[in-house]
Amino acid sequence: MRSVRVLTRRLWPSRAVDEFVLSTVLLFLAVTVVRWLRDPGSALRVADPDVAIVVIAALGGTVLTALILSPPGRRSGGHMNPAVTVSLWLMGVFPGRGVLPYVLAQLAGSAAGTGLARLVWGRPVSGPGVGWAALGPGPGWQPPAVLLAEVGGMAAIVLVVGFVLAHDRLARLLPYAVGLSVALVIALLGTRSGGSVNPARQLGPALLAGHTEDLWIYLLAPILGAVLGAGLDRILRRLPGRRRLPAGAPRTAGVPRTAGVPRTGGVPRTAGVPRTVSAPRTAEGADGSYESNGPVLVAAAPAVLRVSSGEAAPLSSVPCPPSSCAGVAPSNAPLVSRVPAVPGSPVPVTSVRTATSTTERADLP
Repeated sequence: MRSVRVLTRRLWPSRAVDEFVLSTVLLFLAVTVVRWLRDPGSALRVADPDVAIVVIAALGGTVLTALILSPPGRRSGGHMNPAVTVSLWLMGVFPGRGVLPYVLAQLAGSAAGTGLARLVWGRPVSGPGVGWAALGPGPGWQPPAVLLAEVGGMAAIVLVVGFVLAHDRLARLLPYAVGLSVALVIALLGTRSGGSVNPARQLGPALLAGHTEDLWIYLLAPILGAVLGAGLDRILRRLPGRRRLPAGAPRTAGVPRTAGVPRTGGVPRTAGVPRTVSAPRTAEGADGSYESNGPVLVAAAPAVLRVSSGEAAPLSSVPCPPSSCAGVAPSNAPLVSRVPAVPGSPVPVTSVRTATSTTERADLP
């Protein structure tokens, strides 16, 4: 059992650096794949565009999954896509103060990764057949059709993410679900609308290639798709039998909408136990960390959880059974003692020990 630290203001610069590194690697590998599969002089060239796009899609989905599961991906959440960051924020599972640093880091990584590929592979990257791996609509595809296709593709990916996050047993598969979804969108739309669904995927290649006439579509459409997908996800979660995010849950990276957590954010009422005072949304400790009474991605935490492991709760986080998750005490565990708070002092912390581990839970007066 391990605890998970909610991202604090002090961690945002390092998490944004992780996103920059991940986006740089993603674009470098994307350009590399196109360089070897589409360059007329390459020994690995795939002449048929329809076959080439399937191979590119499979490799792209694999690379994306691997980056999400990598150490930087586990720390930052492995977004690598401004539309993903925006959608998670709109779904209430990513804090708003992290959106701008992430988006800027991802776009900067787009340009850096593309330029790095040119330095490594030389002229073939900017030559015919590769063209910096910049995307573009297929023959006969007009801007409105491209816009709608890209919006729909991104909305579908967001719905997949929301569905997986809503089911604890599936959340372990989230990195693979994201990689597979992106691969399918690339395979279906790659030779039609371009299949970008990622502003960072197109910005660097388009700018360096000088192909900016349709760039606005590839920058705007995924964001619109994120808004649409997050809105549909919210509607679906309101249907009977679907899980909902408690009203008091904090907007923290990787926090799913978990059933069983009261809307007041306090401890659920137990027979024979007086109802406790509901806890506030977040409380800042003396060390600058935050206590959150919402569920961290992998655990439905019915009480206030002090997070202390140094990792964000990301797309790459995986769930575990409630009986073994951080922040969830066994049914036979003693109630946390309530220590009166002293004005100006940090929230008191009490350890609840089980047979196998210790979970820190913060009490509010």
